[in-house]
Amino acid sequence: MQILFLVLIAALLPLLLVQLNQRLASPIVAIAERWLRWIIISAGGAQLCRNLDLIDRPLWVLAIAGFICWFLVETLYNWLAIAALSVSPLPLFPKYALNTSGEEWPVQPRFLKIREWLRAQGFRQVQALKAEVGGDIYLRVSIYQDEEAQLRVQVTFLPQNSGAIDVCYSLMSMGADGSRSVTDNLYIPFGGFYPENWYVDRRPCCRSLPRLLTLHRRRIASMGGGPAPFAVEPMADLNESQRELDRVNTELGFLNPQGAREENGKITREGRYRVWKEIWMLNYLGRSARYD
Repeated sequence: MQILFLVLIAALLPLLLVQLNQRLASPIVAIAERWLRWIIISAGGAQLCRNLDLIDRPLWVLAIAGFICWFLVETLYNWLAIAALSVSPLPLFPKYALNTSGEEWPVQPRFLKIREWLRAQGFRQVQALKAEVGGDIYLRVSIYQDEEAQLRVQVTFLPQNSGAIDVCYSLMSMGADGSRSVTDNLYIPFGGFYPENWYVDRRPCCRSLPRLLTLHRRRIASMGGGPAPFAVEPMADLNESQRELDRVNTELGFLNPQGAREENGKITREGRYRVWKEIWMLNYLGRSARYD
């Protein structure tokens, strides 16, 4: 009974982390909460089976069995969610429009500090955008650009189910050879393909914009021909990028052809596996999946 009591006490830790993350909306805290929940469910279920004499096996064997069972339960849940997304009307590559409401920045001190830091670094806002992801839920985006127009910082505010708001950054530069270099910390599962001349470095657990900027500048220093100024405004560039991603992923088999999406859904079977793998990598390891 003493072990079971300790397990019950430990079960409160994920609940506390959930409450904490409703304010922070941090992927790092979310990863810790998922691991704790998985371990506690496995250990607690094993101890409960021993106490009730349901299964006469060593505790460690029951814990491993519980660990595998939870993996299967969550896999089924994720697979059903991916299938629902595939057949839903929600866009995989939403279209951006100008945000004229004047509400692109949440009025919270931690977000306002980001804006002040960008200004202090010589970045100026060039456009405020939004993209509907379904159900009148919008991603709000502010685009900042340096004086030479060679580096753009996309600040994206992500609404959470809890009502909290998280922020992610995407730093973009174009090379003189037509290549695109992207450094971001988005933790939204993708799993698809990027165009051949795109070089994407995704770091979901890096929540520091100054660190991301340092990493990005280090990367673009080795771009072919050096960075080149952006030739089009952010909204046109982002929407063209969305169309290019749709085209590439259709050609490479991640998405079904347009004519087959109504009957078979947007994502192919191979694509669903890639998204499932990406979800697991992001949820439990805090990194994007790598594919050959």
